Amino acid sequence: MNSRERVLAALNHQEPDRVPFDLGGTGATGIHKTAYRNLRQYLGLPAFEIRTEDIIQQLAVVDEDVAEHLQTDCRNVAPRSSAIYNLVLRDEGDYTAYTDEWSIDWRMPKKGGFYYDMHRHPMADAETIDDIRDYVWPDPTDPHRFEGLRERAKAVYDQGKIVILGGLCAGVTEMHSWLRGFVQYYMDFHLHPGLVEYIMDKVVELKMAYWECALAEAGEYVDVVMEADDMAGQNRLLISPETYRKYIKPRHTKLFSFIKKQAPVKIFFHSCGAIRPLIGDLIESGIDILNPVQKSAAGMDLMELKREFGKDVFFWGGGVDTQQVFGTGTPQEVHDDVKRSIDALAPGGGFVFGTVHNTQADVPPENFMAMWETLRAHGAY
Repeated sequence: MNSRERVLAALNHQEPDRVPFDLGGTGATGIHKTAYRNLRQYLGLPAFEIRTEDIIQQLAVVDEDVAEHLQTDCRNVAPRSSAIYNLVLRDEGDYTAYTDEWSIDWRMPKKGGFYYDMHRHPMADAETIDDIRDYVWPDPTDPHRFEGLRERAKAVYDQGKIVILGGLCAGVTEMHSWLRGFVQYYMDFHLHPGLVEYIMDKVVELKMAYWECALAEAGEYVDVVMEADDMAGQNRLLISPETYRKYIKPRHTKLFSFIKKQAPVKIFFHSCGAIRPLIGDLIESGIDILNPVQKSAAGMDLMELKREFGKDVFFWGGGVDTQQVFGTGTPQEVHDDVKRSIDALAPGGGFVFGTVHNTQADVPPENFMAMWETLRAHGAY
């Protein structure tokens, strides 16, 4: 089997020759630049300047020599920014900072910093819709975003790999929280529900416009599209099921239905944390793939999830615990953790192996390769 055949079989809940493997196929299955640099050195691959795939998370572009060495099955085809946006890094004393095309400010400590964090939200002071009438929304249909997209997607398709297309921005409710700030975000559902609906409807509108253009350009080569909305923490949901069903689920359903009308793609949906109480709703809304399957979070027992939802959704990730094992455990502990995940999620197909979210900066290459070697040894059907 080639990579496409392998992943497509798994997506159809069939057992391929082995469990497919993803590294760098999405912004939630990547590897931090520090860990990537260490891994390249460990593998004896040439050293060169590491390219950045995701500036916020400081993810590396997974180069073809690494992808081929590790026999990964998926490739990311990322969108470009608008032509009118130019990312400029600023020196702010102890921080390096920039402003994104949504006018959100981000900064990373120069000393000991691993990621960029938000520190200014352009709609933080708004109380009514009128207060944000003058906000300039990004243009999702700017042709610059799609320059070379078809060619890049076709090149991956012709390689026999699964083509994953990234989206315009973070999720429907995530963008609400990023634009408003988290304190305002949580209060909005109770104090400013009209503002909640206005912002999320606008984000859905922009996303639909983006997907219409992107899939018209490259849809014949795209297998999977990525959307996300982090709606859970370590121990519980961040919003109630009732709030999700009232405000967010109808907008997810509208967006996912629209995407599938543009091209026969699978929807990869990312939400960290204890998301189990909403999995049934997410399936109803139209997702096909759940990521990352954060098995260290409350209620996210892999065997129970496979038994309850395995016929209706595809699990992508969950292969190794990045919180408690991958960075700090021994290679043997990594081996044991990976084997448990394969035993739980691989039977009957419906599983692509990846880490629980991205490989973090502190993961030693010995642990990374213990993960990979265990997958190769125990991932065959």
